[in-house]
Amino acid sequence: MTPAQSTVTAADLSVCDREPIHIPGAVQPHGLLLVADATTLVVRAGAGELESMLAPDWLGRSLADLLDQDVAALVAGVPAGGSVSGEPRWGSTGPLAVTLHRAGDTLLAELEPAAEAPMTAAQLLAWLDQTGNAFERAASLEAVCERAAVAIRTLTGFDRVMVYRFLDDDAGRVIAEARAPETGSFLHHHFPASDIPRQARALYVRNRTRAIPMVDYQPLPLRPASNEPLDMSDVAIRSVSPIHLQYLRNMGVQASASISIVKDGLLWGLFACHHDTPRFVPPDLRAAAATLASGVARQIRAREDAESYRERLRLHAGEAALAPRLGRDGGFAAVLEQAKGDLRALFGASGFAAVVDGRLVSDGICPPSRTATELARFARLRAGTEPFATHELSAALPFAQSCQAEASGLLAIPLDDGATLMWFRPEQVEEVEWAGNPHKAVEVAPGEQLTPRTSFQSWMELVRGRSRRWTLEEVEAAHRLRRTIHEARQAQQLRVVNAELGRTLADRETLIAQKDVLMKEANHRVQNSLQLVSAFLALQARNAVEGVAKHLNEAQARLAAVALVHRRLYRDDQVESIDLGRYLEELVADLKTSIGAEWGALIRLDLAPVLVPTDRAVNIGLVLTELVINATKYAYDGATGPLSIALEQHRTRFRLIVADEGRGKGGAVQGTGFGSRMMDAIVTRLDGELAYLDNQPGLRAILTAPIGEVVR
Repeated sequence: MTPAQSTVTAADLSVCDREPIHIPGAVQPHGLLLVADATTLVVRAGAGELESMLAPDWLGRSLADLLDQDVAALVAGVPAGGSVSGEPRWGSTGPLAVTLHRAGDTLLAELEPAAEAPMTAAQLLAWLDQTGNAFERAASLEAVCERAAVAIRTLTGFDRVMVYRFLDDDAGRVIAEARAPETGSFLHHHFPASDIPRQARALYVRNRTRAIPMVDYQPLPLRPASNEPLDMSDVAIRSVSPIHLQYLRNMGVQASASISIVKDGLLWGLFACHHDTPRFVPPDLRAAAATLASGVARQIRAREDAESYRERLRLHAGEAALAPRLGRDGGFAAVLEQAKGDLRALFGASGFAAVVDGRLVSDGICPPSRTATELARFARLRAGTEPFATHELSAALPFAQSCQAEASGLLAIPLDDGATLMWFRPEQVEEVEWAGNPHKAVEVAPGEQLTPRTSFQSWMELVRGRSRRWTLEEVEAAHRLRRTIHEARQAQQLRVVNAELGRTLADRETLIAQKDVLMKEANHRVQNSLQLVSAFLALQARNAVEGVAKHLNEAQARLAAVALVHRRLYRDDQVESIDLGRYLEELVADLKTSIGAEWGALIRLDLAPVLVPTDRAVNIGLVLTELVINATKYAYDGATGPLSIALEQHRTRFRLIVADEGRGKGGAVQGTGFGSRMMDAIVTRLDGELAYLDNQPGLRAILTAPIGEVVR
């Protein structure tokens, strides 16, 4: 045998996914197709036995004339890609059902034999209502599908009707079946994804019903032939893929129909109908079957939503019970140690483990410690900070084959601080019954056409390494639990910080109280000392000569001012800073007592609130006291007169103004006495400037200085 003769290769089954089944260029022989211009309605092509069943001169005629109805009015409101049913048209073989499809600038008219005695609308609605009520009374989703299979078989008369549900990997499983006793069963059988190619599944969503009345038919091509392929996605009588026809022959089927079960815009499954002999289903029965399938889809959605709602309620209740425990004070590992049983039960896992700061916390059936640590590292690398879920861990991580019995399923939650929580589900060994061996390679010799598999005998496969799947609700709950733990740990850290802050504040209050005691004691001693010195000066002034006594009296007055400043600043309610305006107002009130009521009545205040450090307020008060004493001594030659005191703030500086209306600069003694030298020293300490301006009349003394201490 030569190499050319021996070359047999495994077929690429993905070629089925690329077959252009929507542009077959032909129709099944039981129907007719007319292709017309959507604007002029002139027929430019057709397929089927048009001459014998409709009109011998159909090409080039008006579609309205051929169908004997106002086509323009029928399609006026039909959007592109839409369809509408017309009035039946009588042909040579009997009534023909008319369906019009708009495809861009083309109008497709599809004609099929209609039932001679169709069910009335009232009969059909009554039957659909009765069947829908039976669906609502079904106890489970499986029961709904079983009743639906019986209803479709009753409506269509097929030997076998299967409810075929698509699985996550696009394979399918027959979950319900209604059949004639002599017809074989495919109940619970699995079919590989390649049996229904991808583009066929897309067409099942767009065109909800399809019928093949006779498998052994000869397709009738479009006439005249055109180089531009015609999209026949919406045409029910379009010719079927030869591969699919052979597939049906291999199953021993002579007629077939399918009705899509579309839930939320996605293909959930099919009603797959088979018959051992040719069987035609008229369009009105197919429409009724499609309506029934829509009712089944609504029942499926309602029951799946109810199950999802119950699952969410259960998970929310578990999360609510766990949240307070996860927020308890103490190390996180200790918190998990107390809550590990409930955490395991939350997700229906056989084992729970957490890796926290290099420590392993576990509950239930878990992999060995070293393996669990490796799984935590894998989950962090795979998912980052998002939950990770798989029901087939060994497929994603080969070394996990050693722990399939404990951890074929993994749900992991990596936390921000490096900790990882993990839930494990054990392997569930499953016997899958296939309709034929799905793994057997399809072999073709070079140049041969790909043919479908020929064996549909029951073939058992033992599936290992898989666990029960994690549901969408459980994965969502994992996301919520991660947020709950993050918030609980943040709250715990905040409580620790608040406790430390509370202790710090308590310590500070204690220190402040101790400082207050010391300040009061120091204040008391300073006051006593100042009183003793003042008394001593008064005693010396009585016995001194007139010039010396005058100086001693001035010293005694300034000492009294210092005592007044000290008393005002170091009271119980004083802190590190003080409102200078309020302080100066109180200081002037005390000065009025010492200089006499006549002067007190003539002093006017305009003091803005300025917050200054306490030690600077002491010096400012001394300057004000000295300026007021000077004004009372020199401004009016010993008499009384108006005196204005103002405090202003300009950004980071303040201005203290003492103004009189007396003799002016000529009446003041500046720069010679003890008081002037003392003020110069204080102004220098304040980094300020003291200016004497003409008040017209009188003198205006202005102290300008920074509010706070200047950092050099």
